[in-house]
Amino acid sequence: MEFVIDGLIKSYGSKKVLKGIDYTFEDGKIYGLLGRNGSGKTTFFNCINGDIDIDSGSFYLKDNDEKIALKPEDIGYLVSTPTVPEFMTGREFLKFFIEVHDEVTPDKTIDEYFDYMMIPEDDRDRLLKDYSHGTKNKMQMLLNIISSPRLVLLDEPLTSLDVIIAEEMKNVIRAQKEGSITIFSTHLLDVAVDLCDQIVLLNHGKLEPIDKNDLGNSDLKERIIAALKEQTDDQ
Repeated sequence: MEFVIDGLIKSYGSKKVLKGIDYTFEDGKIYGLLGRNGSGKTTFFNCINGDIDIDSGSFYLKDNDEKIALKPEDIGYLVSTPTVPEFMTGREFLKFFIEVHDEVTPDKTIDEYFDYMMIPEDDRDRLLKDYSHGTKNKMQMLLNIISSPRLVLLDEPLTSLDVIIAEEMKNVIRAQKEGSITIFSTHLLDVAVDLCDQIVLLNHGKLEPIDKNDLGNSDLKERIIAALKEQTDDQ
């Protein structure tokens, strides 16, 4: 399975943010979408998940030579600032999510999902409004695990997490990559190198692949940093 983008363009008035993106993402891999804050990473994700309209271009799933239209249930989206129904407990939230998504076939019990995400037992029946930022983020990630989408969009999901939860989330993301296409956006080069199989730079509104094998080369790092600095003037 592949996720193919052809000529994706998005502007806000006279400001062109995405300038004809062409790229093919393969399943079983984590792609690091690297770019500065304000470079268009969230706009890129919002175009794909249908939250905003695109100006032109197309994107679709491809299985061998068959083009498959991308449906909402094919997409899992995790944002840096988690949004959860704070009037529900964690257990009620997961139960409700499973009940309203007929297409979902859970392969674990709710407590087994909690165990998998290392959510303590005494948190599971507490109101979500009392959860820490990191635990709310884990709950968002659990929805992706339960629904098993073909395309997973992770928009700065490790932002503001403490070091232990960040490492736990990295391990979960790695464990879930098989059978899906994962695009992980970040503005941190070291995080992208540590977690991702391939890195793409969102540079001047287009995607540029970066060879991870060359990242130890100081000249390449300097070029990446220079490109990221240039984005500030270009946006």
